[in-house]
Amino acid sequence: MNAAAWKAIPPLIIAALALFLWHAVVVLNDIPPYILPSPLAVLHSLIDDRAILLPSLLITLKITALALLAALVGGVALAILFAQSRLIEISLFPYAVILQVTPIVAIAPLILVYVPDTTTALLICAWIVAFFPILSNTTLGLNSVDRNLIDLMKLCGATRWQMLWHLRLPAASPYFLAGLRIAGGLSLIGAVVAEFAAGAGGTSSGLAYRILEAGYRLNIPRMFAGLALISTAGIAIYASTSLISYLALRRWHESQVRLGD
Repeated sequence: MNAAAWKAIPPLIIAALALFLWHAVVVLNDIPPYILPSPLAVLHSLIDDRAILLPSLLITLKITALALLAALVGGVALAILFAQSRLIEISLFPYAVILQVTPIVAIAPLILVYVPDTTTALLICAWIVAFFPILSNTTLGLNSVDRNLIDLMKLCGATRWQMLWHLRLPAASPYFLAGLRIAGGLSLIGAVVAEFAAGAGGTSSGLAYRILEAGYRLNIPRMFAGLALISTAGIAIYASTSLISYLALRRWHESQVRLGD
């Protein structure tokens, strides 16, 4: 068994123990499912309600993916612009901070009012949450290049864009990939929070609405099943972005080289 497989064993053991204790508490105390369902009841709900939950999960994941893609394009492009002009960075970065520190729960209702299309409004909410980590980390990486290397490239006659392509962007890649891991989970959180604020039903409802619907109907096993799907999706997003980071950095960056030891 390789090192990666060994590292996966302790979390799996803890998860199994937690599920066992959860089931034992429910059974021993005879807790009704409308208060706290057992893990088996949640599993049955996942199977029985898959025709409702899985399409809603796909809708939420679609919004998440589009928001993350928009955050990547906008965040990286703006970070490159900041790296080229200190004046632009000083002028615009405070507004990016304002977007980050303003709770999405507070502004989601306003976005839903001003943007007539619900899907577009949800996408904007998720983008706002995911945008700042990409922008902040990439800007930090672009500005953290060794000054001696910059002076060396200037002595060699490199242009500003040559320094950007051959020096700044490679040096900023670990920072960018760290921001990507953060933004992946935040885009899912933004999509779910926006869906909660929207509260719109119908055939195009996301998973958050299904959780609200289950709560209104006291169908607590379905609510837990929806939460389990959201958590699983978040774990999958983080694992995917971590894999991308490992594949991109494993041959040269210390943070990923040490993971292979």
